Amino acid sequence: MTGSLRAGFGRRLSDAVRARGPLCAGIDPHPSLLLAWDLDESARSLERFAMTAVEALAGEVAVIKPQSAFFEAYGSAGIAVLEKVVREARQAGALVLLDVKRGDIGSTMTAYAMAYLDEHAPLAADAITVSPYLGYGSLAPAIGLAEQTGRGVFVLARTSNPEGAGLQQSVHGSGDTVAQYVVDSAAETNADAEPMGHVGVVAGATIRPGELDFSRLNGPILAPGLGAQGATVQTLQDVFGEALPNVLPASSRDILRHGPAVADLRAAAHRVRDEVADLVR
Repeated sequence: MTGSLRAGFGRRLSDAVRARGPLCAGIDPHPSLLLAWDLDESARSLERFAMTAVEALAGEVAVIKPQSAFFEAYGSAGIAVLEKVVREARQAGALVLLDVKRGDIGSTMTAYAMAYLDEHAPLAADAITVSPYLGYGSLAPAIGLAEQTGRGVFVLARTSNPEGAGLQQSVHGSGDTVAQYVVDSAAETNADAEPMGHVGVVAGATIRPGELDFSRLNGPILAPGLGAQGATVQTLQDVFGEALPNVLPASSRDILRHGPAVADLRAAAHRVRDEVADLVR
């Protein structure tokens, strides 16, 4: 049994942003951040770091985004901490977007979907990131299960890393760039959804203004790159223009560097959230 949530992801995300403001706060237990918090690289320190971030942020922001890789690096102990992060962040009222960037074909993609989008999975999140670079159609198991269970997927379209440009800006058989093809494919999935569909895209806040047309997407845009990667709140306006109301800016290191004090982490998140909210208004 897959189990389902009461409303689709587009509705739940819209409600969360309306209640808590437009911010996705990342939990990235990077070794340099643990060191900055005077922690070592043990599983116990990983848990202390992650749960401090949950305490500070999960009751305040619309979306929490744990980066799975930093937990996986600790093996089973790290996965146990990640399960706790997902569970307790959701209990605090945040939507959890698990950053796993999975992409495969057939039964393997189905297994990934079941691992993160099935209601009864230990790592069941509200949404996950997925990679379309084995073909957008290969994501069908995740897109279908997400719709069935009231969850979402964010498809990598135009990422903020420089290495992605060569592939993502290349010309697809449709005549558009590969990145635009991904956005348009998501738009087809989201057609007629209210208030927006359950398939979002990932488009870095550092890309060139006007590089992508989001006018038909009818879905959320996860915009990493705010802060540590150089993007500013004003950058969001320049890059996304009229699509800005559907943009979910993501900030990780720029918030987490203010730790380990809960009050300081919370204040940093509030500053970013309120700046973005003022811009959207």
